[in-house]
Amino acid sequence: MNSFEQLIQQIDQCRLCAAHLADGCRPVVQAHPQAKILIIGQAPGRKVHQSGVPFDDASGDRLRTWLGIDKATFYDASQIAIMPMGFCFPGTGKNGDLPPRKECAPTWHHALLQQLPNIELIVLIGQYAQNYYLPDKPKTLTDTVKAWQQFAPRYLPLPHPSPRNNIWLKKNPWFESELIPQLQQTITRLL
Repeated sequence: MNSFEQLIQQIDQCRLCAAHLADGCRPVVQAHPQAKILIIGQAPGRKVHQSGVPFDDASGDRLRTWLGIDKATFYDASQIAIMPMGFCFPGTGKNGDLPPRKECAPTWHHALLQQLPNIELIVLIGQYAQNYYLPDKPKTLTDTVKAWQQFAPRYLPLPHPSPRNNIWLKKNPWFESELIPQLQQTITRLL
């Protein structure tokens, strides 16, 4: 077993947050050393926790539309890696899912990134990923996404594709008319 396979096995067996996860541990990650695109999201939702498949929900449908790719391409780990800020479903709070557990990123992200030498684009979905990877970003998610060119070509910040963000999308039509075509062009070039 090579070091990449060993790392994935260690992530799959991780129980670091077990005491804090009412639904138990089920790390969800998709990776392959040949991948050129890395998507860093928040944390699996309940449906993804149950299926074990990243973005296997309405958010994933919208994200694939934004990227301009089909499910087969999206789930081809040799092309697209997916690594959440919290690898397991954090549970549900008063206003939806709880934030991602803070233990995952410092424990696993650097090690996994070292095993992904071909990554040319990191798509940062939502404020948790953006706060972690873009320490000098603007204060708000909207301003960060508007300033996407400042972080290119390595990073591309996006809002979360959740249906809960429909209001944000309506208030920010520039996102789908200006940024999404650029994103799709980049994805096509890399794939």
